[in-house]
Amino acid sequence: MTNDVQVEAPQAPPDATPTFAMLRTLGGISLISGLLVVLAYQFTLPIIAENQRVRTEQAVFRVIPGAVSKRDFVLTDAGLVPAGEGVQGELIYAAYDADDRLKGIAITGVGNGYAGPVTVLFNYDPACQCIVGSKILQMTETPGFGDKMETDPEFLKNLKALDAKLNADGTALINPIVTVKNGSKTHPWQIDAISGATLSSNAMGKAANTAAQRAAPTIQRDLAKLTAANHTGQD
Repeated sequence: MTNDVQVEAPQAPPDATPTFAMLRTLGGISLISGLLVVLAYQFTLPIIAENQRVRTEQAVFRVIPGAVSKRDFVLTDAGLVPAGEGVQGELIYAAYDADDRLKGIAITGVGNGYAGPVTVLFNYDPACQCIVGSKILQMTETPGFGDKMETDPEFLKNLKALDAKLNADGTALINPIVTVKNGSKTHPWQIDAISGATLSSNAMGKAANTAAQRAAPTIQRDLAKLTAANHTGQD
């Protein structure tokens, strides 16, 4: 008897993918992806800037009641400079009524709260050298606590005439703005904390002090630049 045994021929191994071709493909995909990201960024940048401008304008007019126009200035070592291309520095916003009279100056400060930075826009009145209003621009505080800084009537009284007077040299506040324990306020430069939200209240005090310490000396020194006589246009 004869047993026929079939022996399969060995199969050739599959062709290996050329390393160069694979790297070239991956490189091409990365290049295209990078270009798409750049193009998307360039396309959306003006939109983002315009949205930010509109939000800022709305915040300025909200924190300074009666204002209908504004001019943007930059705080520099040389004083207040009208905002424009190439001018670097912190912005402040001079707001005017329908008769081009200065209504107030919006200044920005940041303080660390319970959950992170709290950014606040303040209405600084150069006549009384005091803060007379506020609008929170950004925060991550716990809902129900942090938002009381914009809704609690008693807390908001702190920001109706918050003292920010300068020293005799006009270089700093006579008394730094501070937050004190709820019910213990005795001076007009103090902020009475919200009960149960001390850290958030502290953030408001730090933001107000930071804003006034930076902006008030320059504003008072260059106040003539902000008056209605110098108001040649509106943003």
